[in-house]
Amino acid sequence: MDNFGRKWDQFVEIFIHQNGYQKVVEGLQNTVVIAVLGLVIGILIGILIAAVRVVPKYKVFPRILNAICSVYVGFFRGTPIVVQLLVFYYVMLPILGLHKTGVQVSIFVFGLNSGAYISEIMRGGILSVDGGQMEAGRAMGLSFTATMLKIVIPQAIKNILPTLGNEFIALIKETSVVSFVGAADLYVAFNYIGSNSYEFMVPYLVMAVIYIVIVMAISLGIKLMERSLRKSDRRN
Repeated sequence: MDNFGRKWDQFVEIFIHQNGYQKVVEGLQNTVVIAVLGLVIGILIGILIAAVRVVPKYKVFPRILNAICSVYVGFFRGTPIVVQLLVFYYVMLPILGLHKTGVQVSIFVFGLNSGAYISEIMRGGILSVDGGQMEAGRAMGLSFTATMLKIVIPQAIKNILPTLGNEFIALIKETSVVSFVGAADLYVAFNYIGSNSYEFMVPYLVMAVIYIVIVMAISLGIKLMERSLRKSDRRN
C-alpha cells in the first residue's frame, strides 16, 4: 500500500502541480472529436454505400458503383486502422502535396473506416425493413431515392441503433492508435505523465477508468434512445 501511495503521489504531482491535467483534457477532447466526427462521416458514407448496394442492378451504372463500393469496403475492412492512418499520413498526403494535422487525418481516416463497417450494418438494416414500405412509397408517387430517404432509411436506423452504438464505442477505443500520426489523445497524455513521473501504473489505471466511464456513458445514452423509440412505437 505504501508503494501504491508513493506512485499515487507522483501521479498527483505531475497531474495537478505540473499541469498534466491540461494534456489529459486536450487528449480527451481529441479522442471525443475524432470518434464523434468519424462516426458522423461514417454514417453519411455508410448510408450512401448501403443505398448503392441495395439498388436494383438492371443498368450498367449501378453495377459500376456497386463494384467501386465493394473495393472500398474490402480495403477498409481488410486492413488494420493503424495501417490506414500510416498510409494516408505518410504516403497519400505527401503524394497529394497536402499538409494536415494528425487530428484532421485521424478524423478523415476514422470516418472512411467507419463508413465501410456502417455500410454493411446499414445494408442489413435496410433489408430488415418490410418490402411493402418501398412499394407503398412508390405507390404514393415518390421516387426510389425519396422513398429510401423518407421512409426506409429512418426505419433502418431505428433497427440498427444498438449496433451503431457499438460502432461508436469501438471508435472511442480505437483512437488510442492516433499517436502513430502525431495526434495527442488520452494515451499520449497519460504516457506523458508516466514518462515524467517514471511510474506508469497509476496513469494507465486512470486512463483505463476514463475509457470505461466514456463507454458506460455511451451505453446509457443508447439505452435511453432505444427506450424513447420503443415508447414512440407503442404510441403509434
